[in-house]
This record gives sequence, C-alpha cells and structure tokens, in this order.
Amino acid sequence: MVKIRLTRMGEKKIPMYRIVVADERTPRDGRVIAEIGSYNPTHNKGEGQFNVNVEEAKKWLANGAQPTQTVANILKKAGVK
Repeated sequence: MVKIRLTRMGEKKIPMYRIVVADERTPRDGRVIAEIGSYNPTHNKGEGQFNVNVEEAKKWLANGAQPTQTVANILKKAGVK
C-alpha cells in the first residue's frame, strides 16, 4: 500500500520533515515515490510551519494513498481534506 508520511531531515534535536509518498514497506528515510511538501514542527513554539503542494496531495489521495495520522492533520490544516 502507498502511504503519505513524514521523512525526517535536519540535525540532531532540530527536526524538519518532508511530506513524502512512499510504499509502506520501505524504511522511514528510505526510497520515496514523490515529495509533496515539508513540515517544521519547531517553528512558532509548537504550532509548526508546513508547506504542501495541494494538487499533488489531492492526486495521490484520489489514487488511494493513505496518510498517516500526523500527515492527515497537516493536510486538513492545508485545506486538502
């Protein structure tokens, strides 16, 4: 199954994430199919900052990709779902 999930980037104790489309069997930081956005949880004291390509996210959701809980919350804030 194809999942929309987060891939960790950034330095130690300074996380940044990319919102990616990947097969659920690949490792967290493994091979991805497509990158559709980014998420910075440390920006604005816990509120976080995100950037999502809405058209790509809608396309992958229409094709059956399942978002993780965190990504689903981000997509909801971005107005995708």
